[in-house]
Amino acid sequence: MSVLRSLESKIATLVEGTFSRAFRSEVRPVEIARKLAREMEEHKSFSVSRTYVPNEYRVYLSPRDRERFADYEDALASELAGYLLEHARRERLALVSRPVIEFETDGRLGLGEFGIQTRVVSPAEEPDREAAGEESGRTMIYSAAGRVAEPLEERARSRHETALLLVDGKRLVVGPAGATLGRSRQCDVVLDDPNVSRTHAEIRPRGGSWVLSDHGSTNGASINGRRIEGPEVLKPGDEIELGTSLITFELE
Repeated sequence: MSVLRSLESKIATLVEGTFSRAFRSEVRPVEIARKLAREMEEHKSFSVSRTYVPNEYRVYLSPRDRERFADYEDALASELAGYLLEHARRERLALVSRPVIEFETDGRLGLGEFGIQTRVVSPAEEPDREAAGEESGRTMIYSAAGRVAEPLEERARSRHETALLLVDGKRLVVGPAGATLGRSRQCDVVLDDPNVSRTHAEIRPRGGSWVLSDHGSTNGASINGRRIEGPEVLKPGDEIELGTSLITFELE
């Protein structure tokens, strides 16, 4: 059994019948574990003989997601710390102490998003362990809605921007509730294209970003020539392809 699969099994036994109900949001413990390991790998520091990695991790959750973890937060933190310890051993990475996981709430995050901040903290009783003392990394935000990993400051700033679609030379403003795109006259953005389904796709705000989702269309949806398999976070300048129609996404 893989370490991640074992971790998921342990967490499931902690919450038993509440597990499936508690994690209907897109934040799942195993996904947090993966991103914690990623942040560990991203923040290596090198001494003469060892490769050190952070030993303190703060996981920021939206208010609603944090609420779902409340009853077993300590047990979950312990399991995640054990997973990171095993990952460090397997990859021959050095820690100045056992990993510590702390959960915090951040109202700037949307449901399904979580942030991770790492630090290397030398224990008070052992101030000199070849590591670089105490270091702080910026908070990286992850979302299962797409391939997003960006600093929290950028995510907060995007909440104040207006989404625009450039279609056939026209600039269309996407309302705060989002927009549907398709051939049907009932759609917010009507595309006169026989290769486009009646309700082909939609663009919706999610956690400070804008997300494109396909509505089970016949020909699918692509971003910058890559067909999407699920909801994808849009970035300024992205070219959306629905049927033979090309739409440019912008922020203002």
